[in-house]
Amino acid sequence: MKTIPVAELTRFVIQVLEHYGVSAEDAKTTADVLVTTDSWGIGTHGTKLLGLYAKRLKAGGLKAKGRPKVSREGPSWAVVDADKAIGMVGSVFAMKTAMSKAGRTGIAIVTVHNSCHFGAAGYYAYLAARQGMIGLAMANDTPTVAAPGSKGPVFGTNPIAFGAPGGSHAPVVLDMATAVVAGGKITQALAAGQPIPEGWIVDFEGRPTTDGKLFAHSASLLPVAGYKGYGMAAMIEILSGVLSGSAMRGEVGLWGHDLVNPSDHGHAFIAIDPHMIAGRAFSRRMDEMIDGVKASPVVEGMESLFMPGEIEHNKRVAALQGGIPLGDDVVESLRATAAEASLVLASSLAASD
Repeated sequence: MKTIPVAELTRFVIQVLEHYGVSAEDAKTTADVLVTTDSWGIGTHGTKLLGLYAKRLKAGGLKAKGRPKVSREGPSWAVVDADKAIGMVGSVFAMKTAMSKAGRTGIAIVTVHNSCHFGAAGYYAYLAARQGMIGLAMANDTPTVAAPGSKGPVFGTNPIAFGAPGGSHAPVVLDMATAVVAGGKITQALAAGQPIPEGWIVDFEGRPTTDGKLFAHSASLLPVAGYKGYGMAAMIEILSGVLSGSAMRGEVGLWGHDLVNPSDHGHAFIAIDPHMIAGRAFSRRMDEMIDGVKASPVVEGMESLFMPGEIEHNKRVAALQGGIPLGDDVVESLRATAAEASLVLASSLAASD
């Protein structure tokens, strides 16, 4: 475990991306998504993935100079062609487009095709929430999740995130996969030599197993809450895949393995202007709701309940002051990325253990 200053980690990510031809503006956008995610304590979707994005840029699976653009639009909707840019670049562009339209009409949806893995869905919902709007973000992915009763995967982990301004409190942010657990957590457990619990995956016959090694070959993740998670994954596939014109289900490329061909992930972003709908009462009512939850009775040992995203917010506040704690697997990945690009590591990362 190493603790890295936020500014230092951000500079390093920008340096790597610029080395592979990404513009300063797009490198800064991508770095903010990845480093913010790390600052929340979500190590599976932060800078640990930088090396894979760099490899895709080098191999041609991503366009360093890709320019997302609106291909079709109406007053409250748009379709964005991400132009094979890094997923974060097209996704930030799309959410900002949705927010701009929602500021005029109250609500807007923007779908994205010709994109790639976009990191943590929560970042885009948070992007809207910190600008005073309600945001939803979602994406489809290569099928790795079984349906109840299936032999083999049917949908991807298909994440969805929701964010809302919290009045005088921190934004409320929910970020979840529709699988019982993100696939990255199995990879993380294997790298750490840790077993996985029962209820995470099933083998190729649909039988429960705790052998995480099977996930790389024939096992499938289970949907969260059974039919409920399966149904949510289908909803997300419709909004981010079917509606956007992107690849669907098995057509979505294996972005972490096939580095040459575009993965064509689909995304959907929804922005709502709550003040246009509810007026000044919205912030007051959010405070009333959150204060009421925080005042709820709790079991022995708990001081109060946490709102969704509150724990991550507290971690980010601490990280901005004292640095981001990065796991050994993340540090090792960043060191390998620097070596691959023949770049000088940030001092905190380069320091001996």
